[in-house]
Amino acid sequence: MNAPEKLTPTLPATPPRLSSLSHGGGCGCKIAPGVLAEILKNSSNLPIPPQLLVGIETADDAAVYLLNDEQALIATTDFFMPIVDDPYDFGRIAATNAISDVYAMGGTPIMALGLVGMPINVLPLETIGAILRGGQDVCRDAGIPIAGGHTIDSVEPIYGLVVLGLVHPSRIKKNSGARAGDVLILSKPLGVGILSAALKKDALDAEGYARMIAVTTQLNKPGIDLAKLDGVHALTDITGFGLAGHGLELARGAGLKMQLQMSQIPLLPGVLELAAQGMVTGASGRNWTSYGSEVSLPADISPAQQALLSDPQTSGGLLVSCDPGIADQVLACFHSQGFGDARAVGHMLAGSGVEVI
Repeated sequence: MNAPEKLTPTLPATPPRLSSLSHGGGCGCKIAPGVLAEILKNSSNLPIPPQLLVGIETADDAAVYLLNDEQALIATTDFFMPIVDDPYDFGRIAATNAISDVYAMGGTPIMALGLVGMPINVLPLETIGAILRGGQDVCRDAGIPIAGGHTIDSVEPIYGLVVLGLVHPSRIKKNSGARAGDVLILSKPLGVGILSAALKKDALDAEGYARMIAVTTQLNKPGIDLAKLDGVHALTDITGFGLAGHGLELARGAGLKMQLQMSQIPLLPGVLELAAQGMVTGASGRNWTSYGSEVSLPADISPAQQALLSDPQTSGGLLVSCDPGIADQVLACFHSQGFGDARAVGHMLAGSGVEVI
């Protein structure tokens, strides 16, 4: 008679650090934009129903499908490997990042599905449970249930969500709606990828880690209120391709040039110094290789500043392109909801590409 199958896997005596199990963490796991464009180049051959209001044409943050005159459905998904070693924090960051795409379209999230891939022979069940609990707590803060999902046994730990939301069809905020003369407002400081690189090298202190967790677990809820403002012409969130990469998507979609003022871009404390010490992710370099030829830089920019422009932002902030007349109203919306670092960082102008001054 065969012995019964063990229900509990045999685990290592000492569980490994979560980040040691992944070849890249957070939104730094993203395929480089140039490679992704090559992979997706034939996707436009698929049938497109008239109800599909937003697809993949301009690399927008989520798909949007018209339901009726009052409602459109937003659908998005995001998942990645650990950016931190604390399992609860990993779950919170991944969930916050996934929900962000609904806010970036101007929508209100309504429910989520969990996407879970875990090396069950390596990680204790308690660790996996803590990851899921982190995601659940963020969804509770967003006011949505995790209504289902899918799990697999994976070589690397992976966690994320499918997120569905609703928006009025007239309030959809695409990344392609920017207009010449618009003011650009960024809601969160840059540098998450720099901090994650420092964390992997044991060079991040407790204060830096706390700042990293605070910014990556802050839900981009102001997107709901911004969608109600007619003067907000375009929205996107800054994630794995960095400010320059996602800014370039916004500029391409509008057929305009994005001008960024380097001195006005908010940065997490200490990240310039860490970048100067070589604390940068591999994704930052891959990003620059993909799109750097379309970004004009000032002659006096430092290598550390350039690295921050392409630094992958896990669960980054919203980038808003709005009429100058409501810029103060947009900033007040952010500041009143706890985004104290939000500030104007540039303008949309005639031309193409991204210009940093």
